[in-house]
Amino acid sequence: MELSVVVPTLNGREQLARTLDSVSEHVSGAEVIVVNGPSADGTTGMVRDREDVDVLVEIADRSTNAARNAGIDHATGDAIAFVSQGLSVTDEWATAIRAGLREAPVVTGPTHQRVRAGKTTESDETRAVAGRSVTYVNPGNLVLTRKLLADLDGFDEYLTVEDARDFSHRVAGMDRTAAWRTDMAVERAMGADGGTNEVDWRRQYQSFAYRLAKNYGLRPAVIARIARRALADAGKTLRDVFAGETPATDWFGAGRSVLTAVPVGFKDGLTARARDRTDRRNPRGRSTGRDRAVAVYDSR
Repeated sequence: MELSVVVPTLNGREQLARTLDSVSEHVSGAEVIVVNGPSADGTTGMVRDREDVDVLVEIADRSTNAARNAGIDHATGDAIAFVSQGLSVTDEWATAIRAGLREAPVVTGPTHQRVRAGKTTESDETRAVAGRSVTYVNPGNLVLTRKLLADLDGFDEYLTVEDARDFSHRVAGMDRTAAWRTDMAVERAMGADGGTNEVDWRRQYQSFAYRLAKNYGLRPAVIARIARRALADAGKTLRDVFAGETPATDWFGAGRSVLTAVPVGFKDGLTARARDRTDRRNPRGRSTGRDRAVAVYDSR
């Protein structure tokens, strides 16, 4: 099996360097591709100075899914792994990939977070959605066969948040399985930036409504699922208001954002479902024909 490792990056030079160091140390013979969004922190120069990166693709789009699709465009391996910047692969990672791909065309695993008392980790998550069993993948630690990526037409570039959730629904919709392996682990260093805690309610709920409408249509179960999540989030935010951790204006603002975002996501999702009636459900996938790359540096 020939493995390509794609690392999307955006303004994360030091985090990217940590990831590339770990791939160089623990994965032998893999093709390494960095897809750099419009970074302004010297990422391009750092990557071009390294001898362990085979291809650097510069893109103008800040979307992670656009970066993933650009990486697929330039990968030659028959299996393609996606690792987020700032995460380090472990000793067993490559071996676990090979074992996992003998079980399923999609393999994913946990992210370990280093803390002072040791480390935290994640477990697999599988849910029943509209009668379909969906295993959610870890977007920062994921490998797929090239054939499945071709069948799915890569990733949906409409989505800017929770994009891997849509991918998981589409894998299940094509009756493919995803294997979760605890030994295919990546690690985030103690104190490393794991992202902001601020929630963008509009983007989150627009994505949520879009992917459910696109993958399942206008079903009562879909509407009920969105309502349950909205009520749960409203209750949690309201408890934070009473606890003095969140101002009441944030609660009203979040509700307004959700009520605005859901109809937009539903409309766009139903439109996408009508545009691509195949099982892959991806009208804005890799084959849309647009040239994502602004510049390509290929040392192969």
